[in-house]
Amino acid sequence: MSAHRDQAEAFAARLMTQAVWPLFLVLAALAAAPVIAVAAQPQATTLAAAAWLVVVASGVVALAVSALLVFDALLFWLMASHISEAAGGASVDDVLARMRVKPAAAGIRSLDRRIAGTQRLLMKQRIALGLFVAASLVALSL
Repeated sequence: MSAHRDQAEAFAARLMTQAVWPLFLVLAALAAAPVIAVAAQPQATTLAAAAWLVVVASGVVALAVSALLVFDALLFWLMASHISEAAGGASVDDVLARMRVKPAAAGIRSLDRRIAGTQRLLMKQRIALGLFVAASLVALSL
């Protein structure tokens, strides 16, 4: 196998892992939140209500970004299925243009540039998860 195929497949596998575990974490925490709230009998303060709103909002953002990461992982696997990096990139660009996600690209982006773009998305997911955890701790402590 060529280097770009190995790199794309390995990155897609890491993306899938990075997308799935936060998804389960957030879903489990959001499912348990009403039970925890009833059991803990929190005080009805404005700060507690705001913290719970931040928990829900950041959880929804983390779930949305996880869905985008799954989509990106599938695109990287599509790219890895082609014999050359250029053919894989053209295929991904064609899929995105047909789905009307992105306009037709003037040039083919390299695998490294695509990975860098997805890593920015990973950073957004980590920020949303950090906010989710911090707000959860605040909400539960009030």
